[in-house]
Amino acid sequence: MRRREFIGLVGIGVAAPHFWPFSADAQQGERVRLIGVLLQATKNDLESETRVKALLQGLEQFGWTEGRNLKLEYRWAGGNSDDIRKHAAELVALAPDILVAAGSAPVGALQQATRTVPIVFATVGDPVGGGFVESLARPGGNITGFAIFEYAIGAKWLELLRESSPSTTRVAVLRDPAVATGPGQFGAIQTAAPSFRMEVSPVNVRDASEIDRAVTAFAQTPNGGLIVTGTPLAQLRRDLIISLAAKHRLPAVYFERFFVADGGLISYGADFVDQYRRAGEYVHRILNGEKPADLPVQAPNKYELVINLKTAKALGLNIPQSLLARADEIIE
Repeated sequence: MRRREFIGLVGIGVAAPHFWPFSADAQQGERVRLIGVLLQATKNDLESETRVKALLQGLEQFGWTEGRNLKLEYRWAGGNSDDIRKHAAELVALAPDILVAAGSAPVGALQQATRTVPIVFATVGDPVGGGFVESLARPGGNITGFAIFEYAIGAKWLELLRESSPSTTRVAVLRDPAVATGPGQFGAIQTAAPSFRMEVSPVNVRDASEIDRAVTAFAQTPNGGLIVTGTPLAQLRRDLIISLAAKHRLPAVYFERFFVADGGLISYGADFVDQYRRAGEYVHRILNGEKPADLPVQAPNKYELVINLKTAKALGLNIPQSLLARADEIIE
């Protein structure tokens, strides 16, 4: 049951990105621009395909259409760091007009591969801490885009965990230690935890077996809960994380809606699909002559609170009406 309608992608007249043929004779004489897209996801990941469709929808709003005046080259890295670097080099070698990336690892790999080709990122947690831009207001180089959160959101995740599960006093924080946002998000949550009378401990998401072992060990002591911070690796391992939370009856707060749609308890975070759609405008502006150095990194302008009542019931939780009233979407 949705209380605020999601802006759907139906009716835009396109199919999944990897099925689109490039029509060389469409609109003869019009210059065709090449965009390289690097994603830290698998090719068959439906959530990532939805986001790419949103990017293309954003581009279409400004007159850019695949097969007419755009050609897009996609690379799906699947979370493998070697593949990310390889695909970044491949895309730069194609001499694209612009590059689009999602996540710190793909942006970092593209930054190492080129300091001249413009790069727009759709979802990066801490672009300054990651060394991608000099400042949010004046990026200063060839990279700009859309940040997905501020570290203060960590306190909000703790608040939601306390509201939904008052007995929770211990929190395992799933994070990626290999990117700047991993320790940063954990540090922000650790700083806020005493005010909620909670103690926190980190769990790395680099390896599926490591997640399984750590969460299973954590669950042996009662009154535990999970916070899953914003990282592409958590997205790739979401089925495992959600199943572990259910198996060990751990209330969990996630950074993005699709976790809750797949059976997680609560999510609070930026509307990632909207971030991709907005990235289409920056691509348009750069293709029309503006420089990434002059385009400020933008914060999210849409946040979503999503609650899965079926999961709450399975965990024996009674979600307060005051929390339900604030939700943008309730899944029953």
